[in-house]
Amino acid sequence: MADVKKRKKKKAQLPFRLNILFFAVFLLFSLLVLQLGVVQILNGEAFQAEIDRTSNDYTEISVPRGKMFDRNGNLIVGNDAEYAITYTPEKGTQAQDRLDVAEKLAQYISMDPGKDGHFGVTLRNRKEYWYLQNTKEAKSRLTDKEIENMDTSEQYSTMLERIKEEEVAFDKFTNKQLEVMAIKKEMDKAMALTPQTIKKGSDVTSKEFARVAEHLDNLPGVNATTDWNREYPYDSTFKSFAGDITSEKQGILAAKKDYYLTRGYSRNDRVGRSGLEEQYESILRGRKEKILYTTDKNGTIVDSDVAVEGQRGKDLVLTIDMELQKEVNKVLRRELKTAIQNQPYENKYMDTALAVMMDPQTGEILAAGGQYYDRKEKEFQNAGLRTIHSAYSPGSAVKGATMLAGYESGVIKPGQRFYDTPVNIKGTPEKSSWQDLGWVNDYEALKRSSNVYMFYIAMRMGGDFNYQPHEPLNFDPAAFTEMRRYFSQFGLGVSTGIDFPTESTGYKGSDPLAGNLLDLAIGQYDTYTTMQMAQYVSTIANDGYRIRPHFLKEVRNPISHSEELGPVYKSNNTEFMNRIDMDQKYIDRVQEGFRQVFQESGGTAYPYFSGKPYTMYDIAGKTGTAEYDVYDDGEKHDTENLALIGYAPYDNPEIAFALMVPKAGVGNKHPINHEIGKGILDAYFNLKENNDEE
Repeated sequence: MADVKKRKKKKAQLPFRLNILFFAVFLLFSLLVLQLGVVQILNGEAFQAEIDRTSNDYTEISVPRGKMFDRNGNLIVGNDAEYAITYTPEKGTQAQDRLDVAEKLAQYISMDPGKDGHFGVTLRNRKEYWYLQNTKEAKSRLTDKEIENMDTSEQYSTMLERIKEEEVAFDKFTNKQLEVMAIKKEMDKAMALTPQTIKKGSDVTSKEFARVAEHLDNLPGVNATTDWNREYPYDSTFKSFAGDITSEKQGILAAKKDYYLTRGYSRNDRVGRSGLEEQYESILRGRKEKILYTTDKNGTIVDSDVAVEGQRGKDLVLTIDMELQKEVNKVLRRELKTAIQNQPYENKYMDTALAVMMDPQTGEILAAGGQYYDRKEKEFQNAGLRTIHSAYSPGSAVKGATMLAGYESGVIKPGQRFYDTPVNIKGTPEKSSWQDLGWVNDYEALKRSSNVYMFYIAMRMGGDFNYQPHEPLNFDPAAFTEMRRYFSQFGLGVSTGIDFPTESTGYKGSDPLAGNLLDLAIGQYDTYTTMQMAQYVSTIANDGYRIRPHFLKEVRNPISHSEELGPVYKSNNTEFMNRIDMDQKYIDRVQEGFRQVFQESGGTAYPYFSGKPYTMYDIAGKTGTAEYDVYDDGEKHDTENLALIGYAPYDNPEIAFALMVPKAGVGNKHPINHEIGKGILDAYFNLKENNDEE
């Protein structure tokens, strides 16, 4: 009985234990369900957001620059489309990832091996490549203590340092491996989500472009696209004024880095670095295309979209007439060549001829040409920029300004006469005109180019109204300041205000002696650019209104996928800088004197412009000759600067011009300044007649 009772008791305990076990399992299961509920209900959205977490990043793609056209709609500077292979890395892309892509890309493109056959690969490039191929070996060269005390970048630098040069000598690699390094070298320049050009232009063959385009799915980040480069349909005719842009490698100008970066430029953006490209950078640059990239938490791009559509830069319509520009350069080259060939010994230092033609009523520059003869290379080169950057003594061409200074300062009166004979001032070499002219009034002084008449104006402005031969002058050096103040009103010795990044304002003599003031009055002391001389004669032609010379006529909005000019965005209107502080009756007298220079017997330009068609042009202006000493091997050689300024027609000027030929032989038998003057006027009026007939 006792045994039966024990068995019954055990049977009663077993279900109880099972119940406890089941209850425990139930509790654990309930806790698990509860935890799952907490995860899904309370924190589900947060965890799902972490799983789905992405970030948005923007990148900007450069667009073609605006174009430049001449006043007649002829393309001066355009954009030439070209093949380009680019690489855009995802965020977090590692060096090994780039190497993998570079090895694949090397199957479809080839890189320029260069003169040495090493593809431009540096020692650093070879070490980095070796490291990626032998990472374990490289890491083994660090001790445990070094690893403990160095951060990651220090470890990497140290490992590279411990790779021996003989281990990465060029003969240790095949050409294909060097080519891979060259490709990776370009890829390493890329910033995350920003395209970097690997190869472009004529370096990319059509076969390479097609092969890469066909295998883009296997080349992460690589794209076969089109880029652009500047083209110049007129070659070098106007290129120096149009200017240059930087390459992608050069990027933004270091001297203006902060300026560009604060205006949304990237460091590798191409920008104008000279000429009109620099002057009108903000107009020509265009609006970049803005791409929105969506990346996951690993940096992988999951989506992209165009956030802002790009638009190429606005177009510039310039004041230049390219047909006239070509003709002006042709005339300059022809006459310079003729003068040198006809008198090779006398003109052995002559090498430059410059000319500017502009509308005196508006300041629009129609042509600005220059030719330089390189005697070593025996070839002519375009030197148009010298019309703005190079200053010379122009001689008698400034006498209109001197005469007006004399009138306005009250030291002479209209019609006043002086006897033209050599002037002798104590302590100063004798000064005279090109010949003794006898009694001359103001008209005759301009027409026949009297130096002595201008000397009397200078002496009187200096305070001496009673010149006595061989005696010192009663002289106030302040006369230099006064005469230069009058000259500056015409643009002589000061900035013309031209829309160009740089210009010379010429040289001002610094020795305030009486004899130098006399030289200043005849254009043989201070120096001026051809552009300054063009503004000066335009001011006289324009009844004393000084106008800012300019290259920009108007800005046009671009038309997508069209070569035509778009609608006008902005016009560059005539800008008056100042009205010279001189009475109109005085200006009238100088204008008449300038007319007589070209149109009346005895005028210094009359023998060259007295026949047809020049009488029909109705020209007025002034000749100029200035002594210019050239020193060669320690010896002084006498040469002359030959100048000519003018405008036409006299009654209603539509064209003004200035030209300069420095370092001509003394007593030149080929009147190069007059021949150039005739040639450029012929070009202007012939083109005008042809355009009128059309």
